[in-house]
Amino acid sequence: MDINMEYYKIFYYVAKEGSFTKAGEELCVSQPAVSQSIKLLEENLGAKLFMRIPKGVTLTAEGEALYSYVKRGYEYIKLGEEQFQKMLDLEHGEIRIGASDMTLQFYLLPYLERFHEKYPGIKVIVTNAPTPSTLDLLYDGKIDFGVVSEPFQVKVGIKFSRVKKIRDIFVAGSKFDYLLDKPLKYKDLESLPIISLEDNTSTRKYVNEFLEANQVILNPEFELATSDMIVKFAIRNLGIGCVVEDFADEAINNKHLFKLVFADEIPERNICIVTGRQSPISEAANKLLEMLNTL
Repeated sequence: MDINMEYYKIFYYVAKEGSFTKAGEELCVSQPAVSQSIKLLEENLGAKLFMRIPKGVTLTAEGEALYSYVKRGYEYIKLGEEQFQKMLDLEHGEIRIGASDMTLQFYLLPYLERFHEKYPGIKVIVTNAPTPSTLDLLYDGKIDFGVVSEPFQVKVGIKFSRVKKIRDIFVAGSKFDYLLDKPLKYKDLESLPIISLEDNTSTRKYVNEFLEANQVILNPEFELATSDMIVKFAIRNLGIGCVVEDFADEAINNKHLFKLVFADEIPERNICIVTGRQSPISEAANKLLEMLNTL
């Protein structure tokens, strides 16, 4: 049965108002147009839906049965429209982001704080993962965008923008004081105990590529999941830590660690925002991206 859905809308308002005239006023259509629509609906359904009474109309038994379903459906639609509008107005909504410990702590976190102050009704879900895993989440459409660190390669349809420079350094604790302010060659690292991130990270890949270009191959004694743990291990003199400088700043300033000195520093790289050109994202995610790109 293919019935014009507009008839059900008019039926809903007539039943709700108990009057063809009031329903017409509510819908901004003429009373004859309302009467004609109800007549066509009754013809299609094969039953009378209303009985006339002195002050308007009342539902028949068949009309009552139909109205119980139409009312529920129409009011769900209205509720859906209201929720949709609230999402557009940023009263509600959800943002899904992929970020590593480093990009979250040293780039994204202050922006999330500002965004939450401005839009407290928006739910933010951050999936914490290294760059390769974050890119996979983006390809699969499981996040709106990612905040990753170079180096990385992206598939067709992905775009990225560089937002913050970072530098990788080597740090040591008091046990290695004999290296303090001593000019070193990267080759010297091969004879020292090294603490680094696991192999599946962009940071480890970048540092390895730089060292290999200088004919240096490292075999770390400790491979850890987070840079915070590298700093803790280095403070306890378990080896020479390789971290992004931001992670070690506090420990260096407090004299718990010192930065090893080399003739040439490892070149800077970038934290980047990656988005998919094909996948639509929510208005809330767009607002956060605007904030990330303008502040």
